Amino acid sequence: QMQLVESGGGLVQPGGSLRLSCAASGGGTFGSDALGWFRQASGREREFGAVIGGNWSGRTTAYADSVKGRFTVSRENAKHTAYLQMDNLQPEDTAVYYCALATQYEGAVKLEWEYDYWGQGTQVTVSS
Repeated sequence: QMQLVESGGGLVQPGGSLRLSCAASGGGTFGSDALGWFRQASGREREFGAVIGGNWSGRTTAYADSVKGRFTVSRENAKHTAYLQMDNLQPEDTAVYYCALATQYEGAVKLEWEYDYWGQGTQVTVSS
């Protein structure tokens, strides 16, 4: 059974940076699967943030407009780990951040139903 564990969340001041990690375990074909990052702010629905495709897609990436230019998604398949580098964080970025794995898709998929496995989430709070 595939398991995903996020880490790296915390409290940061506006303009600061954080790097989230997503470690996968339990087998599977991590390198060929799309890996997405989603977030859910208090009282709001979960939303797409970023995705990196599998090897066959050339590890193509896609971002939500709200994070484009500030967030960077990457992966180290040998370590079964993905990352979300978040720069110039703003209070509106405050949310629980989830990583998710889409085992049926190689490309930059953005819809929740396309993802099979989810992590438990890590809290990111941006406040002065």
